[in-house]
Amino acid sequence: MKIKNLILTIFLLYISGNTLFAQKGKQLFPQMPGMVSYTYRSSFSKDAAATLDTLKGLGIKDMEFSSLFGKTAAELRKLLDERGMKCSSFGVSYDDALNKTQEVGQNAKALGAKFVRVAWVPHKGAFTVEMADKTIADFNTIGKRLKDEFGLSFCYHNHGYEFEKHENGTLLDYIIQKTDPAYVSFELDVLWAFFPGGDPAGLLTKYPDRFKLMHMKDLRKGVEGNLSGGTPVTNDVALGTGQLDIPAILKAAKKSAIEHYYIEDESPSYSTQVPQTMAYLKGLKN
Repeated sequence: MKIKNLILTIFLLYISGNTLFAQKGKQLFPQMPGMVSYTYRSSFSKDAAATLDTLKGLGIKDMEFSSLFGKTAAELRKLLDERGMKCSSFGVSYDDALNKTQEVGQNAKALGAKFVRVAWVPHKGAFTVEMADKTIADFNTIGKRLKDEFGLSFCYHNHGYEFEKHENGTLLDYIIQKTDPAYVSFELDVLWAFFPGGDPAGLLTKYPDRFKLMHMKDLRKGVEGNLSGGTPVTNDVALGTGQLDIPAILKAAKKSAIEHYYIEDESPSYSTQVPQTMAYLKGLKN
């Protein structure tokens, strides 16, 4: 009996100690993340209302829409309002942002969004400084119109090809430095900063005021990156199971101007990976 009591005492002390240790650390990411509609694209295309119900059930209230999924912006807004959800960012193509700025601005306002985001600069072959110069001019034009006419903030989402070396940095550095901060901000996609060899946390530290939005995702272990801006969607894995140092990125983000954090998971396994990602974020401690 004495041995059994000793074992029980040791066990209780062990549990108590671990509980006290766990309580000491505060949550690194206490807020509820938002969601990029692209994660649930196949579901949204079939039934937007049911998909929003699923997301609401997960606790998601903040959306970044990358498509209207065959509905009007007003119709999507109604579905969001009915569920106590919101759209904070509206993603559109480069061409639409530049040539259909009025329509884009109206849709973003109808959705209730504060940000308009572009995630891809059309190009062939390697991304060059000449392409970057045109991008900079176009972004300044788009951003000014959206701000002046609609009170919206324009953001560019990096996609990997902009990490071509240029002078003492990359073409992404060049774009950040040459765009007007009054009209152009950025959305950091952490996977597409890491994949081409960049440092997501380092970018946030280097440009703490320029990044306003973030896509949180992770890259499968063993996958090697490049400057193509593309990788199979199955290489998206649940946060904390891949190659990225998520805690370091989030710590840097807390010191930056990031306003909205969105989960984006392009994998066909999103229905199982998203809950895993959310549990990982909830369990992170400082």
